[in-house]
Amino acid sequence: MKKLTLLLSVLSLNCLAEDNIQETQYSVGVGMGALYSGIGANFSLVSESDMKYISAGCTKYSSLNGAACGFGVGWIKTDLFDLNSNKHGLGVYASQVDHENRGTLENNHYRFHDNDVYGVGISYTYFMNGIDHSGTTLGVSFHATNAEFEGKYGGFFQIGYQF
Repeated sequence: MKKLTLLLSVLSLNCLAEDNIQETQYSVGVGMGALYSGIGANFSLVSESDMKYISAGCTKYSSLNGAACGFGVGWIKTDLFDLNSNKHGLGVYASQVDHENRGTLENNHYRFHDNDVYGVGISYTYFMNGIDHSGTTLGVSFHATNAEFEGKYGGFFQIGYQF
C-alpha cells in the first residue's frame, strides 16, 4: 500500500510539473533597446504575465575604438497595470550600457582609461500582441550607471520583435 501511495504521489507531482512547464514558453527576440542590450538579441522564458530574459548586444561602435558589446538580464511583468491585458510591461534590468575610453594628462604623461559602463534601470515595454505571443515591442528605459567620465544616468528607446 505504501508503494502504491508513493507511486501515485510521484505521478501526480509529475503531472503538475508538466502542466507548469506547458505554461512557460521560450522566446527569442531581436531589436534595439534595454530588452536587447543595445542592438542585439535576447532569449527569454515567457508566461502569460511575465518575461525573464538574458540578452547580448552592442551599445556603441567606433571605427577608432571598436565596439562596446555586453550582456544583460531583466524581468518584465504585465499584470501590474491592467489584469485584463498583458500588453503593458514594467521591468527591471542590469546590463552593459556603454564603454568609456578617455585619455587624461597626468604628470606630463597621457594616461588612458578604458572602462565598461554598467547600468541598472527600469523599463516600460508595450507588446503589440501580448507578452506571450510573437510580435513587435516598443518601449523606453532609464538607468543609473557606474560611469567615471560620461553621465551617471542614461536610457534607451526600444523597438524589436519577439518570435
